[in-house]
Amino acid sequence: MTAGSEGGARDAIKRLGGDPASPYEGRFGFSRVVRLGSIVLVGGTTAIDEDGVVRGETPYEQTVIVLEKIGQELARAGATLADVIQTRVYVTDISRAKEVGRAHGEALAEVRPLMTMVEVSALIDPRMLVEIEAVAVAIP
Repeated sequence: MTAGSEGGARDAIKRLGGDPASPYEGRFGFSRVVRLGSIVLVGGTTAIDEDGVVRGETPYEQTVIVLEKIGQELARAGATLADVIQTRVYVTDISRAKEVGRAHGEALAEVRPLMTMVEVSALIDPRMLVEIEAVAVAIP
């Protein structure tokens, strides 16, 4: 029996892999999106594509791509960027926070979710400059 297959309350949890899938999902055993009731969580998302290519060369470009991907993943779970209540942004160079913040603001200024931005020493691929997690509440 696998984790989450026992039934009951776990049946209410919807787990989705990325679309397209991250090259790490299968190897590391994680879902890109989890929905329980009206709560939708999008796990750490980067600018990597299905072929393992990191798109965007600047923190701004990568943040735009990441937020577009998060929007697509939210849609698959019945939510939108307008439903986002929190983002966690991990950057490899906090001195470039304004670039990341500008892209975040372009996508979410009207929504104004809680936001945390922290510098990390590295992400899983050295070409990755930004990783973002999001929490949304999709009220029917």
